[in-house]
Amino acid sequence: MTPVLLLAAEKESAQVTDWAARIGWVVGLALFVALVYWLMREGWKWRGTLQGDLPELPVTPDDPGPATLSMSGRYHGSTTAGQWLDRIVAHGLGTRSRAELTLTDAGLDVVRPGADDFFVPAEALREARLDKGIAGKVLTEGGLLVVTWKHGDRLIDSGFRSDHAAEHNEWVEAINSMIETNTREGVER
Repeated sequence: MTPVLLLAAEKESAQVTDWAARIGWVVGLALFVALVYWLMREGWKWRGTLQGDLPELPVTPDDPGPATLSMSGRYHGSTTAGQWLDRIVAHGLGTRSRAELTLTDAGLDVVRPGADDFFVPAEALREARLDKGIAGKVLTEGGLLVVTWKHGDRLIDSGFRSDHAAEHNEWVEAINSMIETNTREGVER
């Protein structure tokens, strides 16, 4: 063998002799990660406490009427309207989940397996638009369906993404048309 190959063959990693220090570092890192997780969880609970003035969410009426549109996709969360980073966590609105949306003359029904369902009455709907982000989720321009609605004295933006993004435009048109019709009927009465 050549001397260069002998030198390369003789190199080995040093033996770990200070196991106590290594274990101490691993335990310290695990405790640090646990502390950070606990602080994040407490912050989430504190945000929910601060939003405690938000009334209970409406439930779906017994007979909401025939479905105008339905969509399967994801619910990405709700924020204070116009403030895409101010997440609302009260009443489970901050929990991301799968979602089945159904638009009827009565309003928007949001069924979320594994999370609390909610209903947005037609008279509470304010606007629908395509956007690129909502707290914690950023997509390409127009990749998110954002529905603005009034709950109590607060305007809320809720973000949805369909399994078929081409459906978003149809939803925006249908919801905004419904709002316009309800506004016109409200003025005529």
